[in-house]
Amino acid sequence: MVDISIIIPTFNRLWALPRAVESCRSDGCTVEVIVVDDGSTDGTWGWLQERKDVVSIHQANWGKDWAVATGMAAARGTYVRYLDSDDWLKPGANEEQFAQARQTNADIVVAGYEDYFEGSDRTELHPWMDCDDFIAQQLGEVSFSHYSAFMFRREFVADIPHRQEFALRDDRLFVLEAAIKGPRLAVYGKPAFVHRHHRQERLQRTAGFKKDLADWTTIEVYRKVVGLLELAGELSPRRKRAAVAQIWPVVRTLAKTQPEVAAAAAEWIFKLDPAFVPPVRKSIRWAYDRLGFRVTERLIGTLTFFRRPPLSGPPA
Repeated sequence: MVDISIIIPTFNRLWALPRAVESCRSDGCTVEVIVVDDGSTDGTWGWLQERKDVVSIHQANWGKDWAVATGMAAARGTYVRYLDSDDWLKPGANEEQFAQARQTNADIVVAGYEDYFEGSDRTELHPWMDCDDFIAQQLGEVSFSHYSAFMFRREFVADIPHRQEFALRDDRLFVLEAAIKGPRLAVYGKPAFVHRHHRQERLQRTAGFKKDLADWTTIEVYRKVVGLLELAGELSPRRKRAAVAQIWPVVRTLAKTQPEVAAAAAEWIFKLDPAFVPPVRKSIRWAYDRLGFRVTERLIGTLTFFRRPPLSGPPA
């Protein structure tokens, strides 16, 4: 009997993987560590072959979502958790969260987490914030924590894949879909996981076209979830407000480079919550009313451009 399966997708992170794997060790419960090597070329597979206590799976480089799906197919634990190979779990998190899960028969054991900033060794605590509406919380009403700090009953999430079409925000959609299912929750009162900030490549770190794609994906995640809630008759005004407040800054950021896409998203927001008052200056709200979102944001972008300092000093 396996208590917890921990799925670690990895690609060329041998510099960090050993710590992630070691952090999964637990004395108080039975843990299987499943590492899915997504076609690494840095010696990861050779290192894994020497770890007889790790379930090692090799696949071609199809990306994180397929790696997680491969790991889930192999998992045997009553509970499952997901860990990036450059992060790690806090000591005691596995056994203590599992003990809570057994005691409460929870579908999800939630927890806070820590940020660790490599180079300065600075840490920042993000404690779990209690909220009486788990869906509203995960939509952004209050801090929704990080899904690697959570432990999920495997049977409860077995039908929720990490969806490739939302790959840059797949974990956010995953938790929102789990929330919609109405899980029994237990709250672990300590940080369960450490999220490492570093200068190496990371899926969440985007710029240029990828940044636009990440913002668009975030908007699409919220549109999908709002649609699911509306279909189920569970889209309360509170949940609408949470979704709109969370997505509005993303829409404004996207307007700088993709005005048409952002304008369509803004129109969706105003239709979803007609009472929404954008948190901007009164003059900008006035312009939204008179000129529309698209024209207003284009004018703001033009003014911002002309206010930029010159790239070089005046001629000698």
